[in-house]
Amino acid sequence: MTPERITGRLLLAGSAEGEVLALSEPLSLWGGLDPSTGVIIDRQHPQVGQSVAGKIVAMPGSRGSSGTPGVLGEALRCGMGPRALVLTKGDFNLVAGAMVAETLYGTSCPIVVVEPDVLDALETGSMVLVGE
Repeated sequence: MTPERITGRLLLAGSAEGEVLALSEPLSLWGGLDPSTGVIIDRQHPQVGQSVAGKIVAMPGSRGSSGTPGVLGEALRCGMGPRALVLTKGDFNLVAGAMVAETLYGTSCPIVVVEPDVLDALETGSMVLVGE
């Protein structure tokens, strides 16, 4: 089965193919994600207990703080981060975390911004190709 290609405005270049984890609400990485396991630990989040590790994470955005880059970078360093992020709005903190992880650890986590209807059509478990 050929994965669906997701196109949009690339905030961080690269490409990734994999299984989607569709989050119904924004996720705060600081206090919401265990970077050593990739598991969502925010008990208030609808997808608590799900793992972002190796997934194409599709979410409306993040509920962020300045701790977001560190958590994303650490998850990517540990091999427990997402393969790519698909968002409906740009997020400087996510881009900063992915850029630092790419520079320091050689990891890749492309970030693409899509229209809300594109995000809404993505379902957990579907296979997609993101990026260039």
